[in-house]
Amino acid sequence: MEKTIQNKEARFNYEILDELEAGLQLKGDEIKSIRSGRVNLKGSYGKIFYSNGKPEVFLVGAHFFTTTLDPYRTKKLLLKKEEIKKLVGKTQEKGLTIVPLSIYFKRGLAKIKIGVGRGKKTFDKRELIRKREIDRKIARVVKNLK
Repeated sequence: MEKTIQNKEARFNYEILDELEAGLQLKGDEIKSIRSGRVNLKGSYGKIFYSNGKPEVFLVGAHFFTTTLDPYRTKKLLLKKEEIKKLVGKTQEKGLTIVPLSIYFKRGLAKIKIGVGRGKKTFDKRELIRKREIDRKIARVVKNLK
């Protein structure tokens, strides 16, 4: 079983509305860093650039621990035209952004799961933390009763 690199902060900071799977256009050292689990998705995001009038989606700000390449190099996401159009339409809505959720291997190829999400407000985050603490306390009490 290959390692899966998770972006745990993404689900905490964003309300994910839609998820897509995309391929990654990588170089040799970057594949090695994924296999060894030395990738940091914290603070990274997807951005749409236009080349020759055609939209392309890139991963910006992901840190791949490599020795020969720029660790923060932007990586192209390999998507179908319909998926790119869908992403362009959704990100033009106010407040929606492309967030990387995880990187993994599927049949030997590096894949990234991206989500389209809206940033959570601070009070939403606090409420989530409170719910987790209450659930932990309940679980602790139930465990002690057994």
